[in-house]
Amino acid sequence: MFRSAAALCATLALALPANAFMARNSLVVEPRADGTFEVPYRGLSGASDFWCAAGDYVFRELGLPPETRIFRVSGPPRRSGQGITFSLSPEGATKTGLFILGDNRSVSAAHARQLCEVKTLIAD
Repeated sequence: MFRSAAALCATLALALPANAFMARNSLVVEPRADGTFEVPYRGLSGASDFWCAAGDYVFRELGLPPETRIFRVSGPPRRSGQGITFSLSPEGATKTGLFILGDNRSVSAAHARQLCEVKTLIAD
């Protein structure tokens, strides 16, 4: 069993780009040279899954505070097989793809990461 677990870890490490971040919901976040970051499509995932990964990245990888605003810069709707690109800048922001009252162009990092918790509560 130890060998298979070690082989799985090695396979996963090789499958990720060098600068990629693995979010706690198993989605990958890939930083881009222009300051944006993308959550590529990896199987069945809804908008909340992508936002969860983005929030986790902002907290754990970037170490930014909970009130940091995250903007979606790839427009909804996301087509099948496509990821979502995010930014910490409002430049080029589009609608979040989430049901939000008020300004629907961004959410706080805390809100995004809380979507991970909602998914866990529903699954239990």
